[in-house]
Amino acid sequence: MPSGPKTRPDNGPTLRLRPNSRNLIPRRSRARPQNPRPHFRQQAQNRRLQIPKLRATKPGFRPVLARHAKTLHIGALSNIRINQFQPVRKTELGLLVNSLKRASDLGEIVDLSARVLGLSGDLNCLMIFGRKYADRDLDEKGFKGVISEVMEVGGSFNLGDYFPYMGVLDLQGYNGRMKKASKIFDGFLEKIIDEHVENKKEKNENENEDFVDTMMGIMESGEAGFEFDRRHVKAVLLDLLLAGMDTSATAVEWVLSELIKHPQVMKKLQNELESVVGPDHMVEEHHLHRLEYLDCVIKETMRLHPVAPLLIPHESMEDCVVDGINIPKKSRVLVNVWAIGRDPDAWPNPETFSLERFIGSDIDLKGRDFQLLPFGSGRRSCPGLQLGLTIVRLLVAQLVHCFDWELPNGMLPGDLDMSEHFGVVTARAKHLMAIPTYRLRK
Repeated sequence: MPSGPKTRPDNGPTLRLRPNSRNLIPRRSRARPQNPRPHFRQQAQNRRLQIPKLRATKPGFRPVLARHAKTLHIGALSNIRINQFQPVRKTELGLLVNSLKRASDLGEIVDLSARVLGLSGDLNCLMIFGRKYADRDLDEKGFKGVISEVMEVGGSFNLGDYFPYMGVLDLQGYNGRMKKASKIFDGFLEKIIDEHVENKKEKNENENEDFVDTMMGIMESGEAGFEFDRRHVKAVLLDLLLAGMDTSATAVEWVLSELIKHPQVMKKLQNELESVVGPDHMVEEHHLHRLEYLDCVIKETMRLHPVAPLLIPHESMEDCVVDGINIPKKSRVLVNVWAIGRDPDAWPNPETFSLERFIGSDIDLKGRDFQLLPFGSGRRSCPGLQLGLTIVRLLVAQLVHCFDWELPNGMLPGDLDMSEHFGVVTARAKHLMAIPTYRLRK
């Protein structure tokens, strides 16, 4: 039997674990690599979703796909493509506001977590697939149920990740659950692609393309520059679906939680919105670049509540040095951005929700500043950053501008439970429940 995990006590914020023969290096410091060209590739966890038969592609394909995946994603996530779906976002958000307005008239308690997640799911389906799908169209568990299970399993400790000979046994049942989810998604995506192929001839030339159209266009044109067929279209679509479903909704959920917990911050943000947008109008996307206080609210929330607390695991492609620590080739590296956001060496009073730390600061969310990395940094940063931020800013701005929010049952803001449910995506442990009061004049 191999020895247990070995650690190096002198590594400071870097911890090296060696379960079996794999180096696992969690990192909770903002230091930059000393090697001017460190090479880390994104390394999916062993119990990942697999499009059936994708693993049967010729040797070396998956590294090729990894190198080009960001290019493929950017084709679907460019600024032109994001702007193209602006009317869709306006319409869907308008439906949510109208629904909440009715709840306001009745004095109802609203499950904000569920409402925001539902909107996020609808937006993702409309942008990726071109239409909404009912919850049961994916599986009897529904969209949210299947995706929640994938996120839960993906964030769980699996013995097979570190002791490969135990992975075959699947003692915890994780691999079986992922295989079942893979089949569900594969059948669903096959159906969607078939629908797009059948409807292609009837589609109006002026009609907006969705992400499926974009990927099918790349496949048919050969622009990818390597073998790229339906299996790979499904793989990219699956990435887009999973990456966008929970992340934006969870970010909005945490921002709203912090605003409700800190009424004075909520009031300042509402004042900014009234100044920029006006008390008679709803927020439009062209207003967002003028909302500086909103940006500070989002930065401070993402510092305390990064949606992906360990980012995506990376693997070193060559030996390199980080903060004086040698990182051997093929080591799996986890960047603990949750811990970096609470590091007193990086942030004064790190446990305090304080927007003042960002007012007048040039720290951004794009990975340039290593103390704030909610989307990663460099070549392996999140390709959906711009779309994700647009959705988060728009949803928060609209919900704060249109409504006052009160906790139910006389609960005080300071008593709001902020417990986290850890996983690939770290959401609230309990749903955010609140009572809306419509505040616009019209």
